[in-house]
Amino acid sequence: MRSYKTEAIVIKRKNYGEADRILTVFTKNKGKISIIAKGVRKINSRRSSHIELLNHSVIGVYEGKMPILTEAETLSHYTVLKSDLKKAGMAFYICELVDGLLAEHQENRAVFSLIQNTLFKLENEEDCKALIGKFEQELLSLLGFWPREVAFIEDSDRFIEDIIERKIKSKRILQLF
Repeated sequence: MRSYKTEAIVIKRKNYGEADRILTVFTKNKGKISIIAKGVRKINSRRSSHIELLNHSVIGVYEGKMPILTEAETLSHYTVLKSDLKKAGMAFYICELVDGLLAEHQENRAVFSLIQNTLFKLENEEDCKALIGKFEQELLSLLGFWPREVAFIEDSDRFIEDIIERKIKSKRILQLF
């Protein structure tokens, strides 16, 4: 299968060359993958709005040496989430956790549903503070990192940083609120 379509949530993006962008997306069928989106930084690009950070989209991918984005259609922009600084910080933290804790090409539909549901709740609920702790616990549990005999970890930040072996940058944004 050289090309396929799947649902994806954009969790990271990086400019590449003059007009391209490398995206890290978490897909429903393939897990976390990195793809190149050619020409999306050009002014007349039709795909650029569909692959913004945090967007939930249906994407078409051509498998090659480096997977190439061929098409994209947005299912959810999460505009309310992106316009609220506190909620956006929480969403970026979720993306950083997913990027750090998951290996590429490991399909995990339960994690995809967890991310999708958490972003939906972040956008629609007012009190979101407990949502992040619940997300951390569920994600770590789904990935097999959560200790069975422990109901609650006091310092989850340090626990997660020990697993991914680097500091979590977006956590500082959450501490401002």
